[in-house]
Amino acid sequence: MRADARFYDSSDDFRSAFDRDRDRIIHSGSFRKLEYKTQVFLNHEGDFFRTRLTHSLEVSQIARSIAKSLQLQESLAEAIALAHDLGHTPFGHIGGDTLDRCLKDDGFFNGFEHNYQSFRVVTFLEKKYKQFDGLNLTFATLEGILKHSYPYKKKFLHVDIDTQFHLDTHPSIEAMIVDRADEIAYMSHDIDDGIHAGLISFDTLKQSALIQEILHSVEAEGIRIEEGDEMFRYRFSSHFINHLVYSLLDFSKNSVEPGNVLSATIPSSKPLPIGFDAKVERDIKKLKKILHRELYQHKNIVRKMFSGKQAIIGLYRALQDEPKLLPKYFYRQLASRHQHRVIADYIASMSDRYAIKLHNELYGRVF
Repeated sequence: MRADARFYDSSDDFRSAFDRDRDRIIHSGSFRKLEYKTQVFLNHEGDFFRTRLTHSLEVSQIARSIAKSLQLQESLAEAIALAHDLGHTPFGHIGGDTLDRCLKDDGFFNGFEHNYQSFRVVTFLEKKYKQFDGLNLTFATLEGILKHSYPYKKKFLHVDIDTQFHLDTHPSIEAMIVDRADEIAYMSHDIDDGIHAGLISFDTLKQSALIQEILHSVEAEGIRIEEGDEMFRYRFSSHFINHLVYSLLDFSKNSVEPGNVLSATIPSSKPLPIGFDAKVERDIKKLKKILHRELYQHKNIVRKMFSGKQAIIGLYRALQDEPKLLPKYFYRQLASRHQHRVIADYIASMSDRYAIKLHNELYGRVF
């Protein structure tokens, strides 16, 4: 994995290459839009609930801490974490799934995939330089954004991307750290948000042995469970994150060689050096099933996501019927790129509130 930028970059900089990556990501328009993109709860439902932006910041904090403990490249982990969700559509995963279905129904069999869209955001859709597209990030950061933990074998890639990356290997250790930090962060904050919204309770979550263990550690501090108590939820989240981070460090520390990660190209046949022991992996898998059944499929969430799905479909069809609705930046691309892909890029770039606003202008109020 190469730590140089894709295009020429001055070495006369007080920052490291990965520090520059992080800063370029933070200052991008796509990063700012994450403030108004759904994590689980639609953005307009309240100021408390996490968005893609706060999620990315939480993932970054966890990944940076793990990388530091393992004596790895903190800034690389931070940059990958901050950029890993840039390709997400409005309305969470249902938005991406809907856009994928729209494209495939129109004959675009590659459809839409948010990992690759994040990659395209930072290599093509962001325009910060006259000479080339994208943010000019390092190859190591780009590979981490594209792969997360595993080889990338989907059929999205084109031109010379296949020769620039080892697509049949795992990415850097830092990228794997971000992947597990993402998992830790979303489980923790989805529980916090779900309880705050009254859609799930600790009694329900006690079906998980992992949750029972965390609750015992919180109660050992002398704090009693009260569903609406903000302090208890905060202490729970803190214990939850710490427990999983320490479990990950304990399992992974002997598999990582500090200072040699950038040259590591782990074949896909080899097990990942970052992870949890078998018991914790089972506990996490069971907790995810509980969250899916009791929270993500809760009727209140499903109702809102269904509205988001209809908004995506409506916008996709409207922009097909009248391409002049596209902003100038995207409209100009119609001369050299296929209309369906340009429309998908535009919709994916929208925040929740802008997608709702535009849909309501075109079709009448549905939110």
